[in-house]
Amino acid sequence: MSPTLETYWSIPGYVFFYALFTIALVIFAHRIQSLFKRLSLGGKENRFDQIGKRTVLLVRNVLGQWCTLKSVTRRDLSGVGHFLMFWAFVLFFMNYAYLFVWGAWHRSSSLIELNHMFSSVYSSLLDLFGLLTIGAIGWALWRRYVSKAERLDRGFEPAIILLMVLMLMGTHFAGETLRKSIVPHGHAGFISSIFANTFAGFNESSRKNLWFILWWVHLLVLLSFLVYIPYSKHLHIFASLFNVFFKSLRPKGALTPIDIETTQTLGVEKIEEFTWKHLLDLYSCTECGRCSANCPATLSGKALSPQKVIKDLRHHLLELKESDRQQVSPLMGKRISEQEIWDCLTCYACQEVCPVSIEHLHKIYELRRYLVLVKNKIPESAERALRTLMMRGDPWTGTPFLRTDWMEGLPMKVFSKGDHAEILYWVGCAGALDERNRKVSLKLANLMREARVDFGILGAEESCCGDPGRRLGQELVFQNHALKNIEILKRYQIKRIVTYCPRCYNTLKNEYPQFGGEFEVIHYTELIADLLRRRILRPQAKIDKRVTYHDPCYLGRYNGGYQAPRAIASAMPGLRYVELERNRDRSFCCGGGGGHLWLEERIGKRINVMRTEEVMRTGAEILVTACPYCLQMFEEGIKKARIEKSVKAMDICELFQQVS
Repeated sequence: MSPTLETYWSIPGYVFFYALFTIALVIFAHRIQSLFKRLSLGGKENRFDQIGKRTVLLVRNVLGQWCTLKSVTRRDLSGVGHFLMFWAFVLFFMNYAYLFVWGAWHRSSSLIELNHMFSSVYSSLLDLFGLLTIGAIGWALWRRYVSKAERLDRGFEPAIILLMVLMLMGTHFAGETLRKSIVPHGHAGFISSIFANTFAGFNESSRKNLWFILWWVHLLVLLSFLVYIPYSKHLHIFASLFNVFFKSLRPKGALTPIDIETTQTLGVEKIEEFTWKHLLDLYSCTECGRCSANCPATLSGKALSPQKVIKDLRHHLLELKESDRQQVSPLMGKRISEQEIWDCLTCYACQEVCPVSIEHLHKIYELRRYLVLVKNKIPESAERALRTLMMRGDPWTGTPFLRTDWMEGLPMKVFSKGDHAEILYWVGCAGALDERNRKVSLKLANLMREARVDFGILGAEESCCGDPGRRLGQELVFQNHALKNIEILKRYQIKRIVTYCPRCYNTLKNEYPQFGGEFEVIHYTELIADLLRRRILRPQAKIDKRVTYHDPCYLGRYNGGYQAPRAIASAMPGLRYVELERNRDRSFCCGGGGGHLWLEERIGKRINVMRTEEVMRTGAEILVTACPYCLQMFEEGIKKARIEKSVKAMDICELFQQVS
């Protein structure tokens, strides 16, 4: 006879089983209700649009486990382990669902007891993923507590979960091995079948009793797991499914605008002022540490750790009592320091690697907006840049140049003088007013003239796109510039824009549509790559140099602009191209993001020096980029590293013109 529940259970045993299950379910449901109440404190936000697209993303990221597999590297294979544990969870969950909903009612302990072809395949899958999960857990315990991987916490809580899962897998194998030894012709997984003779020394009655004990141990661990999860960081097992489904579908580079006329809050002062989705983020954090392990601020020794910000906000939310919910519960100073907020480079590295679609940057931006717009707290150097932005229309303090000085007498179509052209060349503040970047602006204009591109400029009417204001938390200044520029662009009926600066590119492309500014916007690297593809431009000479390329954050991670710059580099004869270790979506920030071009870097190691050291390790003689901010930061980094004679920083437009 098969060792099923029917072999042992009387009505009292049956009642006891469901009583335990009901108690565990009630405790679980009570905790979920409490968590949901806290979630409902958040403001309204529509995340129910594009259901089809959201469903596809959910299937790909969760069922396909792309959320963790995308982070797999030769140095960090933890995503593979998570993939195995996830699918083991899915397979075992099917068995548990059968047991609690249907199996126990019919005194059956497992889907394996159905005794047909499904049972044979299913039992082998359970064995395979169970064994792989044991290996993954052993590896996870080693990484966390023995080799002590830097990004992982070494508290007691992770060990509890890992050991619970290990007990579930262990009791599964022992129980199935016993089952096979008792019923040799019954279905069992191939691994359990191999070890079926392990208990040959026990008589049948002892084996049946031992099987029944193991079954109850497995059940009690399972119910304990169910009760413990919503009280631990492993709440993400449930919350992350919803978080991935409700992830933002807006362009990565588009911040949420403030409705100046109707809003009652400027930024976020207390946890209740975040939206419900951003509170759901807090429940979804797996504490895997990937965000902080890829954050330039964290890696350079600054105060900011994106993981810590999310954990601190979660603790603040969970500590909120019923009597506190209608009262002010300030975050700044109590949970999060001002230094942490100003350390953020807005490079998007944290969100890019997050496996559960947490939106770290939104929270940091909202806290920064509160500091600037409500508390009027902003570093002095950034305040000077904002003041210049408001007074002159650019953040460059002390520049001796005017908007049109960079042209140096070059004949140019100017829209404000009545000229018309197919394309507007948006020069940007850095391209027009910074001495180093004015050279690039001129070369780009000459290159377009060489290719007979019909383009013009706004001349003196061009103003800052507003990006520095928005990234520094001054939303009002940004919106004033955006509305003014959109009015000018529409007045001249401009449809297509090419930009030099990736920040202008991102702002015009992704953020101006929030205010009615719909234009076709391309970065100049896209234009040059297209001209090369159509053979309108052709390199003429060889350059016998070892060259590497740095991906600017606002061109790369924010807008996926990885291929065009590399297409330009690959078209240059003789050039020996080498990739930086951190490239494309894993690129390291130059150190000038998030308004840091105007913020003094006083804590930790300088980020531009760290990136320059990475360049040195490639042996490259030329570091090229496609961003005026990056170019400025790298020239400074090269000087500080005292390697001016061996490494030169250039814009890729300059490099192309040098050999064309």
